[in-house]
Amino acid sequence: MNYWDLIVNSYKGYANYLWKEITHPGWHNYFYWLILVSVFFLVLEVIVPWRKKQPFPRKDFWLDAFYMFFNFFLFSLIIYNALSNVVVNLFNNGILAVSGFNLKASNPLNSLPYWSVLLIGMVIRDFIQWWVHRLLHWSPRLWEFHKVHHSVAQMGFAAQLRYHWMENIVYRTLEYLPLALLGYGLYDFFIIHIFALAWGHFNHANITVPGYVSGGVVGALIGIVLANSLLDVHLFDSASLAAKWGIWAASVAVGALALGPVMRKLFNSPEMHIWHHAYDLPEGRRYGVNFGLTLAIWDYLFGTAYIPREGRDIRLGFPGVEEFPATFIQQNLHGFKSEK
Repeated sequence: MNYWDLIVNSYKGYANYLWKEITHPGWHNYFYWLILVSVFFLVLEVIVPWRKKQPFPRKDFWLDAFYMFFNFFLFSLIIYNALSNVVVNLFNNGILAVSGFNLKASNPLNSLPYWSVLLIGMVIRDFIQWWVHRLLHWSPRLWEFHKVHHSVAQMGFAAQLRYHWMENIVYRTLEYLPLALLGYGLYDFFIIHIFALAWGHFNHANITVPGYVSGGVVGALIGIVLANSLLDVHLFDSASLAAKWGIWAASVAVGALALGPVMRKLFNSPEMHIWHHAYDLPEGRRYGVNFGLTLAIWDYLFGTAYIPREGRDIRLGFPGVEEFPATFIQQNLHGFKSEK
């Protein structure tokens, strides 16, 4: 197949994929998972808000809701991933032609259990994202694009996906291509992406939960995998329905008790991420703090973790945010001209 046919087939395939996503609800469906996860956190923000004086719906909620579908779906999955498919094949074929080495066919992940492949993919992706996130703050040019995300004045779950479309290109180029070259496909990305989506919603949500609760949630996810023999984990294939419920409950308990005390060191949280959006940065941290997206361990390892006190009511944004564009179109045109 030549590259023109690959381009045409990629875009046709993703256009059909989008239509099928909308018209065929299912468990492996990005569109309805996005809605389901968003509604879940929306309900939590109504029932147990952390900032009780914050209005509902908060400022720019509908703008952020539009960003969710634009960035998560229209641009990221359809426009960009189709093009990435072409670039991955071009890069692989180039390596094969020059060296005779088939990078995708020879990678060591092929011999590992599927659950471990996904775990490795999640950690690699999050590590790459951490460095890319630092780059967005360090580079003056990229910071102008990243300002869109930091223009949020009142924090909520949907703010996670308010970002400039250029970030899709920067992030996806640096995170997607290495994983794709290792053999990660669309379905693998689906599972990794849904977990990252849910945790990103959590980090930005107007809620706060103890570590044992978030640890229990992680345990519940592991319990679902174990009890239902998902992801090539076949430890309990012959277990009865009652036994499977017992396995799931035990996983929740172990997650709450074992992970609870260390959850806020391992994973990002609203209490940690709020400081990343602080208007006033601490002295000596002009490029920001708390860059983690899903995992918090990178910030603790590299010395960028910062939680001086409860940040529930701190001012959000950056100096000059008062004059920053307020509409979707204006925000997505921002950054392409030299800023004074």
